Amino acid sequence: MSEQEQEQFIEGVDSALPGHTLTAAVEEPAPAEVDEEPQATIEAEVEAPAAPAEDFFEGESPVVEPPRPKAKDSRKKWYVVHTYSGYENKVKANLERRIHSMNMQDKIFRVLVPMEDEVEFKDGKRKITPKKVFPGYVLVEMDMDDSSWYVVRNTSGVTGFVGSPGSGEKPIPLQEKEVKTILKQMGIETPKLKIDFKKGDRVKVTSGPFFDFTGLIDEIAPEKEKVRALISIFGRETPVELEFYQIEKV
Repeated sequence: MSEQEQEQFIEGVDSALPGHTLTAAVEEPAPAEVDEEPQATIEAEVEAPAAPAEDFFEGESPVVEPPRPKAKDSRKKWYVVHTYSGYENKVKANLERRIHSMNMQDKIFRVLVPMEDEVEFKDGKRKITPKKVFPGYVLVEMDMDDSSWYVVRNTSGVTGFVGSPGSGEKPIPLQEKEVKTILKQMGIETPKLKIDFKKGDRVKVTSGPFFDFTGLIDEIAPEKEKVRALISIFGRETPVELEFYQIEKV
C-alpha cells in the first residue's frame, strides 16, 4: 500500500470512530507494562522492622534470679560413740558397711576416728606417727532418730553413746566449738611436734657444714623445727642454727 493510500485509510477510520485517534496510537505506542510486584515484595521484606521482644513472650520478660546459698543442714549433728578399747577402726568399718547395706546414707553421714599426726625427731630423723586423740571413742555425724540410733547402737564393738541423759533417751550432740577443736587436731592445723631433746642436751651434727661437730642446745624453736646450738669452733663456743633433722643426741 502506498503512503497516500495509508493516509486515506487512517482518515476514514478516525472519522468513523470519534474520540479515538489511531494516528496517536500508531505514532506514540504505549510503553510496555512493567511488573513491579516482585520489587515491592523484596522492599517489604528488607524494610520491615523486626518484631519487638514483647511479641515472643506473654506479658513481661521472665526474670532469672541468682542461685541462693544452701542453708546449713540443721539435722546434722556430731555424737560420740564409746567402743571397746582398740576397736575404734573396726567399729568405723563395721558401721560404714551397715550404713551402706541398710541404705542409711541420708541419716548417717560421716564416721571418724579422731586422729592427729605426731611428729618425732629421733636420731636425726623426722618421723610422723598417726595417734588416736581419744582412744575408745568414735565420732558419728548423723540425723538422730529411732532408726539411725538403732543402726549405730547395734553395730559390733559399740558399747553405747556418750552423753545420754537417761535410759532410753537420745544422747546430747557435741557443741560446734568442740567439733572444730577435734577436727583441727585431726590434721587441719600443723601436726603436733614431739621433740626428743631439750635445752642443755649435748648433740652431734649429722649433716651440713658442721658435720661431726658436737655442742650444747641453747634454744629450741618448735614452730621453725630448728635449734640453736653452741658448738666449739677453734676453741670458742659459736652459736649455730641447725634443723631438727641435722642433729642427734650424744
